[in-house]
Amino acid sequence: MPKEFDLGALLAERGGERYALHAKHLNHQLPRMLRTIGFDKVYERAEGAYFWDAEGAEYLDMLAGFGVMGLGRHHPVVRRALHDVLDASLADLTRFDCAPLPGLLGEKLLSYSPHLDRVFFGNSGTEAVETALKFARYATGRPRVLYCAHSFHGLTTGSLSVNGEDSFRDGFAPLLPDTSVPLGDLDALERELRRGDVAALIVEPIQGKGVHEAPPGYLRGAQELLRRHKALLICDEVQTGLGRTGRFYAYQHEEGVEPDLVCVAKSLSGGYVPVGATLGRDWIFQKVYSSMDRVLVHSASFGSNAQAMAAGLAVLSVMENEEIVANAAAVGESLRSRLAALVDEYELLAEVRGRGLMIGIEFGRPGSLRLRSRWAMLQAARKGLFAQMVVVPLLQRHRILTQVSGDHLEVIKLIPPLIIGEADVDRFVGAFRDVMDDAHRGGGLMWDFGKTLVKQAVATR
Repeated sequence: MPKEFDLGALLAERGGERYALHAKHLNHQLPRMLRTIGFDKVYERAEGAYFWDAEGAEYLDMLAGFGVMGLGRHHPVVRRALHDVLDASLADLTRFDCAPLPGLLGEKLLSYSPHLDRVFFGNSGTEAVETALKFARYATGRPRVLYCAHSFHGLTTGSLSVNGEDSFRDGFAPLLPDTSVPLGDLDALERELRRGDVAALIVEPIQGKGVHEAPPGYLRGAQELLRRHKALLICDEVQTGLGRTGRFYAYQHEEGVEPDLVCVAKSLSGGYVPVGATLGRDWIFQKVYSSMDRVLVHSASFGSNAQAMAAGLAVLSVMENEEIVANAAAVGESLRSRLAALVDEYELLAEVRGRGLMIGIEFGRPGSLRLRSRWAMLQAARKGLFAQMVVVPLLQRHRILTQVSGDHLEVIKLIPPLIIGEADVDRFVGAFRDVMDDAHRGGGLMWDFGKTLVKQAVATR
């Protein structure tokens, strides 16, 4: 007789095979990469902004699942909402009714951007972008979408067409006929708009790759040009939205900016149920869904499911009740300013930038001959190795999880849960100082690890 499914027993029996299972059945390069950089940890549980490994050691999470865990892990209000929706045994996804939860979440989400009128719910950030691209093209009757160099909007084929990183695009052509313009260059934008075939510009108010903010006045200037040429402004807030930058949306840092379409995901999930949303103006939705014959012209099988909608409603409630956006602004400014004060102290530290709890730490060529030769060795092998040399001891010595901001970038990106406090800032700054002290001494395990990375980078060319 078959045994009844027992998830706890399954994990107890086979959880230790996690790396072998990935190597055999999933992306085989992931466990290889993790072992190479010493990230092959076994995390047993998590809560808030912390992990615990099999030995019970505590880790500070400054990555938040690439921004998904805005409220940290396992927030009790979100957990309770999911228990409640499961216990309710709702008639979910019948496809031929109008369930209450999507309407309630749509109403609440739109209240944070009152110039927008309607929402489409999908399952991810890239789906939210795909929806915006389709809607912009259909509503304007034009084929081309402009995007900014070094942008990241997702990895499905449509969103990949507006992805500004060649390393993601290579080998997947032909893509859609979209065009890159430099972030901040209004003249380049206007030259493309004069051709008369542009449906929209899609832009991250702060780019995730490298943490580069749109220059002051750029979004407002772009909006004016786009309106003059009857094209749309799409703001990709998948990572920057829901309080990450110290405002509910990052575009709100610039007065007068009112995008025609806004993409959100990540934190809206509460870290539990994948969800994405595309918010837009009424006239755009009216054009796309212009008749009953077109009622399903754009849809998603799992879009608007009850669990995702319940998680989203709970997240927005927590954000208001616990003043999450204000915390991100205050704690983020404390972290950014304390790190920026170290630029004059460490010659390998070039710049600290960002808003709220989205911060980029960039490293650069040192002045002293002794460090300059070591820096040159790393750069010759592969750009980005020094940043990885910082990330590894932050995890290994200080149990703080961070990430290099992108391939071939000497930038560490900090996107922690928005609930962290001053004690966490103290912990990170102290650990970062220790790692930078080690690097500037020019010896020790950090540079030895750098030599190992150089050998591996050369071997894989």
